[in-house]
Amino acid sequence: MMNRIASALSLLGALTLGGGCMDFGGFDGPIDLSTEVDDWRNEVIYQVLVDRFDNGDPGNDQGVNGDDLARYQGGDWKGLENRLGYLDELGVTTVWISPVVKNVDTDANFDGYHGYWTQDFQATNPHFGDLVALRSLVDAAHQRDMKVVIDIVTNHVGQAFYYDMNLNGVPDITLQGSNDAGEFRHYTEYDPDFDPRGIQAFTSLGEAGPAPVVFQYDPATNHIPPEPAIFRDPAVYNRKGRTVNFDDPDQLLHGDFPGGLKDIDTTRCDVKETFVDVYAGWIEKTNADGFRIDTIKHVEGEFWRYFTQRVRTRLAAQGKTNFLMFGEIFDGNDALIGSFTQKELPDDAALQREQSCVPDGQPITGDQLDSAFYFSQHFQAVRGVFQDAGPTDQIRSLWEQRSTTWGTEAMADGTGLIPSEVPINFLDNHDVARFLFWLRERPEGERRALLHNALAFLMTAQGIPCIYYGTEQELEGGNDPANRERMWDTGFDTAGETFLWTQRLIAIRGAYPSLRRGGLVVAYSTPNTGDEPDAGILAFERAGGDAGGSYALVVFNTHQDHDSVTRNGDEAMTVLAPPGTELVDALTGERVVVSGDGTLEVTLPPIGRAIYIPAAEYKPEI
Repeated sequence: MMNRIASALSLLGALTLGGGCMDFGGFDGPIDLSTEVDDWRNEVIYQVLVDRFDNGDPGNDQGVNGDDLARYQGGDWKGLENRLGYLDELGVTTVWISPVVKNVDTDANFDGYHGYWTQDFQATNPHFGDLVALRSLVDAAHQRDMKVVIDIVTNHVGQAFYYDMNLNGVPDITLQGSNDAGEFRHYTEYDPDFDPRGIQAFTSLGEAGPAPVVFQYDPATNHIPPEPAIFRDPAVYNRKGRTVNFDDPDQLLHGDFPGGLKDIDTTRCDVKETFVDVYAGWIEKTNADGFRIDTIKHVEGEFWRYFTQRVRTRLAAQGKTNFLMFGEIFDGNDALIGSFTQKELPDDAALQREQSCVPDGQPITGDQLDSAFYFSQHFQAVRGVFQDAGPTDQIRSLWEQRSTTWGTEAMADGTGLIPSEVPINFLDNHDVARFLFWLRERPEGERRALLHNALAFLMTAQGIPCIYYGTEQELEGGNDPANRERMWDTGFDTAGETFLWTQRLIAIRGAYPSLRRGGLVVAYSTPNTGDEPDAGILAFERAGGDAGGSYALVVFNTHQDHDSVTRNGDEAMTVLAPPGTELVDALTGERVVVSGDGTLEVTLPPIGRAIYIPAAEYKPEI
């Protein structure tokens, strides 16, 4: 653990400076780093959009518009620090916070409150606070044995420049074409459609070569040239315009992200080195514990091989080990998601080129991410089964793929965990509509029952659970920005049914090693979704691995209309627990006994679940 006395003295010295002074007296320099986590499988992550969580410092409320969710609302790091007790009471152990860097403030009538429109990679977002406030948040979390994960972006910067396509020196949004022919093309020089040659200029006589890049300068909206200085060089960007077809590899990797987010050429050695310096620097300044990394699939694999390895090595040398890096691959393709967690090396020629970027000659190993968001599970299981009552066989099939589609070897200097065993599981997040949004036409009781079933799945499936802020308060917003509500409007109620349910599930997960560290075996699944007796049944066992002798059998009925049983004709569920083992449902206290032939017949009501624990392990107080 870090030296609390030294940290407190440093913080005290910084806070005694004048309020308007930006000199932190050395407090913005490197600090002693420490490893705060033993095993990431024991963690429960809670995602926070800082601007939407709580407003602890009205002094940084510039530009707030509480009537429009597309605008800043006023949340900040001080507000989050003030609410760590709420998260502690819920059972959260890790807080993932939105990007901390300075953003383009406003663009096209939307604000950069989310943090993904970087203008300065090395400055804090003044809407959230200064470095003192960010360090204070991290230190306060560590004092509660909570960890902090910082969201980062390497794919792009915010709307930093326009392409002067008509060479008139001003950014235009116009029509191009002939009235006689009746053919017009609407285009914007801020965000033109993809051109594989690079965005081209034109005159009345025709094309005029690559369009010049013109950086904007509007301090009122923080449209000013990016920092550090390397990002003010047009050559650092791919300059091919907006991606319109995400299935085209060239557009996927080299296109500007829709909305004018300018795509960075992440194959360049100087870009790779800069990003390692920038983001390792944020950990050296805050002692945070991990990265959630945005837009992974839009960046070349060679960048991840360089970045993850160099960051781990640099931080480990200073005492920050077990540093978690997980990524967002917004895609239902499980093989694509998993590919970023595998150790992969290119052919010799490509490896030699990549190796030339390593200043000290340390061999590139092929290491990549420790884990990734399990979007394939979100689409196929959370939505497909727990919302829409699809066949549970598709969950079995998805889980069986992980042994080949995801990495099966821990990354050097990483978490020490095999990626295929630690997917980041979630119900919803800031990029998809909330779970309850899709159920808004259902009766309240049914909506809550479905949410509670899905939460039980989240807390018992193999991997690390991630809760999106406000799920425990039954927030139900649709797609962005409706799913980015103000948390403080809920009053941070700790007596609601879903808060208490989530709290209890987290406690149960923490009480039994099998639910955190056990292996995974599917005991029963079914293609049936109709009137069949087993329709909607999913059962899986958590045992072995690092769980010691701990064992759990988790059974769900995802059918929404009738009782279902773990048997279909002569086919009965067979379990790993020895015949005669007495199991107790950790949720209800109900007891069952494994039959002499190793089978177990369990009947559950519609939208029901049971978490069976051996009687010798059972803790009735939870």
